[in-house]
Amino acid sequence: MIAPLVFPPRRFNLAHGAKTSTLLGERHAGFGTPDCSASPTSVWEGSMEAVILALGSINADFQVRIDKPAGSAGLALAHDFRRLGGGKAANVAFLARRLGRAARLFGRVGDDDLAAQALTPLREVGVDLSEVCRAGGQTGFAMVLVPRSGKKNIVVAANANDEWSDEEIGKVCHGIELAPAGSVLVCNCEIPARVVKAAAGCARRHGMHVVLDPTFPDRVDDELLAMADVITPNEEEAHQLAGAGAICDIARALAARGPRVVCIKLDGGGCLLLVGKQEQRVASVDVEVVDTTGAGDAFTGAFAVALLEGRAPPEAARFAVAASTAAVMAYGAQPSYPDRSAVMALMPGEEERSSR
Repeated sequence: MIAPLVFPPRRFNLAHGAKTSTLLGERHAGFGTPDCSASPTSVWEGSMEAVILALGSINADFQVRIDKPAGSAGLALAHDFRRLGGGKAANVAFLARRLGRAARLFGRVGDDDLAAQALTPLREVGVDLSEVCRAGGQTGFAMVLVPRSGKKNIVVAANANDEWSDEEIGKVCHGIELAPAGSVLVCNCEIPARVVKAAAGCARRHGMHVVLDPTFPDRVDDELLAMADVITPNEEEAHQLAGAGAICDIARALAARGPRVVCIKLDGGGCLLLVGKQEQRVASVDVEVVDTTGAGDAFTGAFAVALLEGRAPPEAARFAVAASTAAVMAYGAQPSYPDRSAVMALMPGEEERSSR
């Protein structure tokens, strides 16, 4: 049986990039071609520290700024071109390391030059890549357009993210089974839902909490929602999952389908948190928005880190809002991710709660 979402406090390392457990050893100091046939036993052996297990998309991001949208000719000038690592699971793992937590990434990249672009930043901050495997074909790709408002538009080609065999799904479950007690699984549906369901089911059987970012919403069904302890949709995703209505009603409709905690990321910043019948809005600190790319992933990753450290959901929500606020203050997803001191400096105050 999974414990309530209030955990005893755990010690954490504040140092960015610190080596926090044997799972960050030298076996995968370079990427090369991952040996996914190897047993993860040797990686977990001797490690007792809880870990963020990030399952989902790994992408190569190509990002530009645009001053105005394409006109009738379908052409617009762009500037500030960047080639970056991205993908929801990759971003969550990167953020966890920035916050001083061990992180292991489960996912797929292609047999191409974009794999290095996607994975090099993760390796540099100490993410364990031993469960990242090569698929034939191309690495996941994202074209990110950032207008003056900072509110990005993204076009994604899933590519390797959608290429999973039954054997590879079994290896993910085996890796989850061997993870240290208290680890948290964070997953998204930018990979096939059958992979996420198998991993979430395994995590729950082994007493782990499951945090679900329900992107893409059309891949999320009632079976998967019932497996999630925490769900973190944005407003658009929440409406796609539960229909039209006031955002508080949408949250209650989602909670009725299984998740114990519903945390909806609000368009203007902050979130709506629903735990049982208690509803709480958490506002963000006012900052200048430079680029919203990856801010939602920072929110989900920080929420998971806070739960792993023993914080109750209201405090986890405040921590997550602060992390996502920091993430909009710089250009790019992973390059914008804050360390722990930056997050703490942006922690919002407690907001009024209501019970229904």
